[in-house]
Amino acid sequence: MTARLLLPARALRLTKPSVPSSRRLLSIHTSPPPSVLHISPEVKDALATNRPVVALESTIYTHGALGDDLAAYLEQVVRDNGGVPATCGVLAGVPTVGLTPGEVERMVKEGARKVSRRDFGYIVGMGIAGHKIHGGTTISGTMVLARRAGIRVFGTGGLGGVHRGGENSLDISADLTELGRTRVAVISAGCKGFLDIPRTLEYLETQGVTVSTFADGRTGDVDYPAFWARESGTKSPFVVKDEKEAAAMILAQEQLGIESSLHFANPIPEQYGIPKAEMDAVIETAVREAGEKGISGARNTPYILTRIRELTRERSTTANVHLVRSSVERATNVAVELAKLMGSPAARSETAAPVKQAPEEPKPKDETAHPVDVLVAGSIALDLSCDYAGGVTAGGTKTVSPSLHTSNPSLISQSVGGVGHNVALAAHRVSEEGKVRLCSMVGDDIAGSTILSSIASSGLDTSYIRKLGHEYPATRTAQYVAINDAQKNLVLAMADMAIFSQHSFPTYWDSAVAAARPKWLVVDANWSSPDLLSWISSGRRHGSYIAFEPVSAAKSERLFAPPARDSPPKLGLYPHSSLDLATPNQFELAAMYAAAAQNEYLEYPGWFDIIDSFGMRGARDRFVRLTSNSITDAGIPIQSVQLLPYIPTIITKMGANGALLTQLLSVDDKRLKDPNEARYILARTDGSHACVGGIYMRMYPAVERVNDVVSVNGVGDTFLGVLVAGLAQGGRVEELVDVAQRAAVLSLRVGESVSAEVGGLRGEVGRGGRLC
Repeated sequence: MTARLLLPARALRLTKPSVPSSRRLLSIHTSPPPSVLHISPEVKDALATNRPVVALESTIYTHGALGDDLAAYLEQVVRDNGGVPATCGVLAGVPTVGLTPGEVERMVKEGARKVSRRDFGYIVGMGIAGHKIHGGTTISGTMVLARRAGIRVFGTGGLGGVHRGGENSLDISADLTELGRTRVAVISAGCKGFLDIPRTLEYLETQGVTVSTFADGRTGDVDYPAFWARESGTKSPFVVKDEKEAAAMILAQEQLGIESSLHFANPIPEQYGIPKAEMDAVIETAVREAGEKGISGARNTPYILTRIRELTRERSTTANVHLVRSSVERATNVAVELAKLMGSPAARSETAAPVKQAPEEPKPKDETAHPVDVLVAGSIALDLSCDYAGGVTAGGTKTVSPSLHTSNPSLISQSVGGVGHNVALAAHRVSEEGKVRLCSMVGDDIAGSTILSSIASSGLDTSYIRKLGHEYPATRTAQYVAINDAQKNLVLAMADMAIFSQHSFPTYWDSAVAAARPKWLVVDANWSSPDLLSWISSGRRHGSYIAFEPVSAAKSERLFAPPARDSPPKLGLYPHSSLDLATPNQFELAAMYAAAAQNEYLEYPGWFDIIDSFGMRGARDRFVRLTSNSITDAGIPIQSVQLLPYIPTIITKMGANGALLTQLLSVDDKRLKDPNEARYILARTDGSHACVGGIYMRMYPAVERVNDVVSVNGVGDTFLGVLVAGLAQGGRVEELVDVAQRAAVLSLRVGESVSAEVGGLRGEVGRGGRLC
């Protein structure tokens, strides 16, 4: 990273002709050096727009026993509660605020030092000298970076403290002195229970640190928590009722210009805590053994934690996960309340730490809320379709497929594509003007300019298509190249979609959802797994139905990413499912099912409650009756049924074989009692589930056999766009499948991704009804 020294204009005005040139040079050379701190674009964006940001430490991953997979989980906890996560650490010698889960994983695999305040000079200096060392920041180290970035709230597991016998050994955590000098509010489950809690609180008082404990519904005096236990036997100096009170205290500390921190203790949730008496006995054993073995200093805490884990038979590990999650969730709620207070002009403080502003970013053209029927969050790309023109072998035989390792004659056409764009354009063509909006990204390059010009001419709303400048890495506009044989069948495709997987702006996207208030939000799988979940969470928060377009077999797996250890799935289960609809092809469906099975989504009690309520042992005959032997043998019906608790409506696209609708029915769905629909009822529940009534499975044959195929690009996208537009206009899903198939046929016959003739189906879209 190249650093430049930028001088303020006033520095130039201070020099006068009478000042010797040597003094002028000295004043320039002794200007403060540029910061080596790197803040991710997402965190910069959030800080610049007063979004709630929560700092997270990295030693919990690099030196903890909970694993690096916790990183993505805790980030999602922050996002699900309306905040922006800012994981802090030192990546290859560069202090970083806003590490990605992938970067954390790299640090864990390649090894990292533990970094507190005292270690920054060494580890960053080594980086400047060419020795790229990773560093996981402790509470102390994280506070230093958070304060430098301008972050006010930090959520973590357990605070360090005064060790037992600390009055003699002076073994006192650097966390405590950091709290005394660095104004960042720290929310944790208290200090670790094997420490000397009374002396820790006394030391914090000496350092001028305000210590408060969340009442959690209790009245009067409450105990300061002891990490795994909700009580410590020591009363908390102060008690706060809720996050609003905590936020007000943070703001007051800032307005007064007091530089010491505030520590808010958040007791572990009652159902996961370990009783104080039981933990006291375990801790006494672990501490005694450490003393007998002469283990002290930096080795003391790891040894004691390991023995506690062994003596509690891993119960302490499970408790760790839940107390960390609870504290991070609490910290996010505090940050949200603080952002509300900071939004008031009277609450702004000139004493706040300077925040490096995010790069100038494009603002929506329409600054006011503008409700739409459909918002599509997905990819947009410049498509090149290369159709092999055919050839003749030496023996006179016509060739259908292009040859490898050589140039081939072809017809090459250029168009605007990308799954998100295609879905949005199809929906736009069967909707009223201004009822469909696309949220996507392009680079500041020729391809991006071409795309924006083309979309504007189509009448599609472009107000939330972001153009990323060169200040961001990997900002090439997405491009897709398809190589087709002489019969228009895809032989090979190459896609560059890095712009979507490497850039994350969830606060900006959330503003897009809030402004659009869409009836339906469509999300495609070109986004990374965390961003997919962020989009879904935002849609749910703003009351939208949500459809998922898998894009490809490989990308479809992103929906069922591995959950953190000992944590529930990141997708909700019916009747609180995160998604409402998905339209995979049979290969994408198989990949989604495999990912869900591998990552244990099909092993949660809530999932079993729904599946078991159908009593579907020996269902093959029913599958064959509703589909066919070949479709049943391919596993499509059973895979669909197994995924219904997470996605209650699945339409599997099978090309020339049509489409299969599989749907979870609520207990009051009229189709369960309609004799005309009885043939499509695959199963009914035994009454053991309060919300689920049955499964609807209906096979739709292809509406037409197409022999004059021009291009298959965008056919599935057209299907989804028309389907969702119909649903947004009140159409019933079972009545819209054939309309969507007809739209797909129209796109098969043109070179563009979405046929202009799709607009002719507008009159058939949205004829009464609902999704289910």
